[in-house]
Amino acid sequence: MKNINVVIWGFGAMGRGMADMLLNKKGVTITGVCDLHSELIGKSIFHILSRTKGGHPDVLVSDDIDRLLDKDTCDIVLLATDSFTKKAFPKMKKVLEQGINCISTAEEMAYPKAQDPDLAEELDQIAKANGVTVLGTGINPGFIMDLLVIALSGTMERVDHIEANRVNSLSPFGPAVMEEQGVGITVEQFVKGVREGTLAGHVGFAESVRMIADAIGVELSDFKQQMKPIITSVDRKSKYGEAKKGNVAGVNMTGQGFVDGKVFIDMKHPQQIEPEMEGTHTGDYITIKGVPEVNMAITPEIDGGIGTIAVCVNMIPHVLNARPGLKTMIDLPVPRAILGDMRDLLED
Repeated sequence: MKNINVVIWGFGAMGRGMADMLLNKKGVTITGVCDLHSELIGKSIFHILSRTKGGHPDVLVSDDIDRLLDKDTCDIVLLATDSFTKKAFPKMKKVLEQGINCISTAEEMAYPKAQDPDLAEELDQIAKANGVTVLGTGINPGFIMDLLVIALSGTMERVDHIEANRVNSLSPFGPAVMEEQGVGITVEQFVKGVREGTLAGHVGFAESVRMIADAIGVELSDFKQQMKPIITSVDRKSKYGEAKKGNVAGVNMTGQGFVDGKVFIDMKHPQQIEPEMEGTHTGDYITIKGVPEVNMAITPEIDGGIGTIAVCVNMIPHVLNARPGLKTMIDLPVPRAILGDMRDLLED
């Protein structure tokens, strides 16, 4: 049986992490990497990752995705370039129309019909027409504040109220995430960015809330979200971001899903670079009121960078096994670590 052939589109923090993980897996081969950054084009991924080839074929970073999209040498593309469905759509369309499966890290793709139902339907139709599958996933949205909540609710007779709280570090993420969160800018710039809609903050509350509601059969009457700056009192620096004293180190996002005018799903998500520098301890917390009540705490948080990388890689065989179309994490088998040969999970 031939290896699963993977192309990685986007070789930033997430793309490099996926490559590093895949090189340690059995039954899978990286056949191509695409990125547009001039300092990467033409370089070996093994040089970029500072590791030996160890029997793996060499792969040079290309700026021509069309050359890599050959279904004879590519079974699936890991797309790690965007946060929003509209921006990722042309890339996913290109992949799917070549008869190749796709997993996207775009946060809105975790449940795209929440905000882009027309694009979600179009993606579903394109995928089905070409006999392939597309999935959006990551640590959050995609797992912590939605799929895990849904799974825990499966132990309950009645659900009255849901609260999901993720206190996490932004330090593992790349420049695009730093920009979306406003890391390093002044408070005045943050306020202006929120007012003008140029700051994204955490992308995914609408998707997580809608995924939970649809999964447990609740109709939302409204959805709201808020964002406030986390201001640092000390200089902070991570690999991809920096915030001077008095400036913004991250964003405190809150969101609510309403049922009959009352908050039914409550989301709280403060995230910042180097939170420990000011005594903030990370963690993931889920409280579900009902019968029986469920209280879950994971401390420290599940690492956001490694978690996103791992969920995407570990979902590869499930996407390849899935019926064609647009899928979400509630449509596929639960994610799990794959310690053996990836090909052993394939049904065909």
